[in-house]
Amino acid sequence: MSCNYAEGLSPYEHKGVLGIPEKFDAIDKLNEKCEVLSHLISESKHVVIHTGAGISTSAGIPDFRGPNGVWTLEKEGKRPSCNISFTEAKPTKSHMILKKLVECNKVQYIISQNIDGLHLKSGLPRKYLSELHGNMFIDECGLCKRQFIRNSPVETVGKKCSGVPCASELNGGRPCRGRLYDGVLDWEHSLPENDLLMAEWHSSIADLSICLGTTLQIIPSGNLPLETVKYGGKLVICNLQPTKHDNKADLVINYYVDDILEKVMEILGLNIPNYNETDDPTKLAESSIIQWTINKNEVMAFEKVFKAKCKGVKKKRILIKTKRNSTELLSMNDIKHENIKVTKLEIKQECS
Repeated sequence: MSCNYAEGLSPYEHKGVLGIPEKFDAIDKLNEKCEVLSHLISESKHVVIHTGAGISTSAGIPDFRGPNGVWTLEKEGKRPSCNISFTEAKPTKSHMILKKLVECNKVQYIISQNIDGLHLKSGLPRKYLSELHGNMFIDECGLCKRQFIRNSPVETVGKKCSGVPCASELNGGRPCRGRLYDGVLDWEHSLPENDLLMAEWHSSIADLSICLGTTLQIIPSGNLPLETVKYGGKLVICNLQPTKHDNKADLVINYYVDDILEKVMEILGLNIPNYNETDDPTKLAESSIIQWTINKNEVMAFEKVFKAKCKGVKKKRILIKTKRNSTELLSMNDIKHENIKVTKLEIKQECS
């Protein structure tokens, strides 16, 4: 069951603020904000998505810090009532929408804190994804660092050795004497180097970062969206709970991520694809060996892109000087007007 992942981690006291009440925008305000978000996506050249546990709850996988999250209930000696196995969990509407947005070149990169493997199952190619905390459906060689897709979730967490020989030779690579480890980080582990580098570089050159279903409490992943702001880009946060970076965002939407993205797709005139097992690499891994390693040549190539845009650029030191005073969201007419630069969309927070 998916709760077993949390139970397999080492004891750790500093799990962040837990159980903050959820809030919901009124429907008319939600619709207006989705119009704004759709316009921002259409007008941006490099869009980066940051995903957290909130995009997987509709698949039956509980989050961690919500009112009914794993760690929130843990303090009360309880377990979530909704808890599907990682094997049975299927990509949500949000996962499939993000894959479609990547295919349509509306989104250039996705940075995920999730270990549930649902981005992988959706068929999203590795070149568009950083998995900062690992993946339950990945084995990694402790020697050559190649990653291989599993057809079932790992039985351990915390980068533990299974003793299985590296499959690189069977996959057409050079012989390797390494052994495979589970691909899920524990609290003390450093983030995977290439995933983190690509996440930092994409966040820095993005003109729009969108956070979906994350309270942004885990460091350094929670601070990556700020790189976009520091280099002059815009930040949108979509989450049911307030986050510590709400005051730095250009737009905050408090509603279910599936519903937000569904409205955005309707406005953009794009169809939402269904999950298809034939596109799911974990199903294909039942009969073949599939690598999931970030291509080093792609990392080196994107480093040049990052340096060309950001080298020598002075970051903004002060993101917010004053508190918000306006209580109204700028209209679409205001956004499209050539004399209006949308650097801050003032938002009235409403609860239904």
